[in-house]
Amino acid sequence: MEPLSHRGLPRLSWIDTLYSNFSYGADDYDGEGNEEQKVPPEGSETMPYIDESPTMSPQLSARSQGGGDGISPTPPEGLGPVVEAGKGLEMRKLVLSGFLASEEIYINQLEALLLPMKPLKATATTSQPVLTIQQIETIFYKIQDIYEIHKEFYDNLCPKVQQWDSQVTLGHLFQKLASQLGVYKAFVDNYKIALETAEKCSQSNNQFQKISEELKVKAPKDSKDSHTSITMEALLYKPIDRVTRSTLVLHDLLKHTPVDHPDYPLLQDALRISQNFLSSINEDIDPRRTAVTTPKGETRQLVKDGFLVEMAESSRKLRHVFLFTDVLLCAKLKKTSVGKHQQYDCKWYIPLADLVFPSPEESEPSPQVHPFPDHELEDMKMKISALKSEIQKERAGKGQSRAIERLKKKMFENEFLLLLNSPTIPFRIHNRNGKSYLFLLSSDYERSEWREAIQKLQKKDLQAFVLSSVELQVLTGSCFKLRTVHNIPVTSNKDDDEAPGLYGFLHVIVHSAKGFKQSANLYCTLEVDSFGYFVSKAKTRVFRDTTEPQWNEEFEIELEGSQSLRILCYEKCYDKTKVNKDNNEIVDKIMGKGQIQLDPQTVQTKNWHMDVIEMNGIKVEFSMKFTSRDMSLKRTPSKKQTGVFGVKISVVTKRERSKVPYIVRQCVEEVEKRGIEEIGIYRISGVATDIQALKAVFDANNKDVLVMLSDMDINAIAGTLKLYFRELPEPLLTDRLYPAFMEGIALSDPAAKENCMMHLLRTLPDPNLITFLFLLEHLKRVAEKEPINKMSLHNLATVFGPTLLRPSEVESKGHLTSASDIWSHDVMAQVQVLLYYLQHPPISFAELKRNTLYFSTDV
Repeated sequence: MEPLSHRGLPRLSWIDTLYSNFSYGADDYDGEGNEEQKVPPEGSETMPYIDESPTMSPQLSARSQGGGDGISPTPPEGLGPVVEAGKGLEMRKLVLSGFLASEEIYINQLEALLLPMKPLKATATTSQPVLTIQQIETIFYKIQDIYEIHKEFYDNLCPKVQQWDSQVTLGHLFQKLASQLGVYKAFVDNYKIALETAEKCSQSNNQFQKISEELKVKAPKDSKDSHTSITMEALLYKPIDRVTRSTLVLHDLLKHTPVDHPDYPLLQDALRISQNFLSSINEDIDPRRTAVTTPKGETRQLVKDGFLVEMAESSRKLRHVFLFTDVLLCAKLKKTSVGKHQQYDCKWYIPLADLVFPSPEESEPSPQVHPFPDHELEDMKMKISALKSEIQKERAGKGQSRAIERLKKKMFENEFLLLLNSPTIPFRIHNRNGKSYLFLLSSDYERSEWREAIQKLQKKDLQAFVLSSVELQVLTGSCFKLRTVHNIPVTSNKDDDEAPGLYGFLHVIVHSAKGFKQSANLYCTLEVDSFGYFVSKAKTRVFRDTTEPQWNEEFEIELEGSQSLRILCYEKCYDKTKVNKDNNEIVDKIMGKGQIQLDPQTVQTKNWHMDVIEMNGIKVEFSMKFTSRDMSLKRTPSKKQTGVFGVKISVVTKRERSKVPYIVRQCVEEVEKRGIEEIGIYRISGVATDIQALKAVFDANNKDVLVMLSDMDINAIAGTLKLYFRELPEPLLTDRLYPAFMEGIALSDPAAKENCMMHLLRTLPDPNLITFLFLLEHLKRVAEKEPINKMSLHNLATVFGPTLLRPSEVESKGHLTSASDIWSHDVMAQVQVLLYYLQHPPISFAELKRNTLYFSTDV
């Protein structure tokens, strides 16, 4: 689905700032008026009109499965997939359902605001007035009119949505709503004075202060809570919020309304009126979001914030970075005692007028960034998965909350370490005055988001300045209230009932792209989120000198609790002078990027789901389908025993009269010839159609196989080798020995472990053992090139361990248990088994067979 955004809206500074980067959901406020917004993850695009209030009416809610990530929302019951050919009208209902839910909340908020008005008016004519009539009229100016407009709109729209009919017309309702925006203009013009009056009255009158600090807002129908408490200041802001919300929903309604539908011209007219109205609004509207004024006397707004890893004093530090309209501020949370209000400590700031991005070739070499060992990162992931399982077991067994909290704390510690130590993509910024700062990010998408946000602001007429210590203190002090990303992005921060994401394999076909203005060498990469951060998983081949690349390449991507897929489109750079000194890689230009939510209901079907993603005017067409781990783990013997895939290794070697299957020898030879220095070899997915073509040629014992191998993309050859081992009817290290391998790797005594692990190898059938030793030496040679190909022994063990060991079925207390039941417990052990042999000194087949007991000199 095309991500829903607010393209086409007028480019207004306060509107852009507010609605591009702050939560679009209903704000919840604590007793002090502090914002507690539910905000999408970094980089995600949002559905602006969908309220994310936890009290939203479930019938009308269109919240996404991902617990508020807000990209591809789950349809209301009975609605079917969100976007497929001809499903525009269903999407229309979804848009309206979400908007109706937020409209209900808005009306309740206006009611709460009006509630104290009548008693205040009644006392105004007595001898002891709380407020004068003039003060009341100033503070509550036009609220009654706005309430009546929206109540009428809601009452008319609600039955049309609840008794849905694809031919229903409701454009006239939006047109009428837009025609009444003059009331909002009057409200907006009065807004500042209304706030100032309310503040003055609070300071001079305790009774009014109590009223204004805690107004009760009725919760929507079917909500668990009866009401929520919100400050008057927060409620007075709601109408300003609402105008933009209505405009955004019109934009998306039009997108999903057929041009020949009677509503189309009416919605177009309503959108035109709304956009013209927004263009006329005064920009300096929102004192609540003002930190301090900028040197030019304008309001300083927060545009973007998030947690980034900074390299400081040769070590990794987690920072909260705030991008304002004219300054970038890097802060960390101060440690405070329990109950005290948390504050940020400013580490450094750069006025945007002084901020430059050094071109890769200009940037000085960075202080040595030591990548965290892969095996330790994998260990953390396994621990997190194990802790998740323990927490679920405790909950299912209604365990003690103290035990669950202890497990959650452990999980947070591991996730925090993973977040801190996994990023490797350099993002350097430079102060014109000489100082340079280096962040490490986990994805190119995230780096591009930050760079683009800064560069967009730098197009304005910015001035250099120096903040006084008081100004810096005020600015840093405002960060806690202004921040939009409240928690470190780890899964342990998420609510227990949030969707855990998908585990298994996502099959993606990248078809084509359109919209390029001039010919270029183009390719795409795919990123998915894993353990709270994004990682690159696949890359198409480069399509040369074209404006309409036709890749039609299929990839299989492993998902670990993933909720989003990102596609980035690049122009390939062949200029070797443009090398980034931070990571020694040639810098390619990002042409566009987009993200979609992996909605389980849409993805988890047997059929391919076709989609288009829009990015900076470029449209990329792709299809995807999802295979759960249960399905993907089944080893199915081939019915055609004349081939090699799905056929026992002993049958293949006997038929070929070879010690190692021909397919293994040829793939290994080709990888060593031209793929051993390829970044991510065996980790980056090959094109699935290429892999299937190679599989067919090997199965048919076709003589053209060598010609085909020499022309084929190297990742497809690596993928074919992995597929061969994955499709063996039983694993290379055999089902029979699997339990013994699991026990052997768990031994603590080095001598006992050595003895056991070598004995197990000796017990393997000869074809299995010879092939295993052949593959082992190849993988060691690949790992020798780790500085170039970024594939360590541990990386390779992670890729091949489960493939070589995962059993077809396991004997467990007298029953046969499916492989998926033991997956989560045994993956770590499978990786460790292969890693043990990879780290071992060379193992000779003859030596192994000669020794009954085998002791290494290292033990």
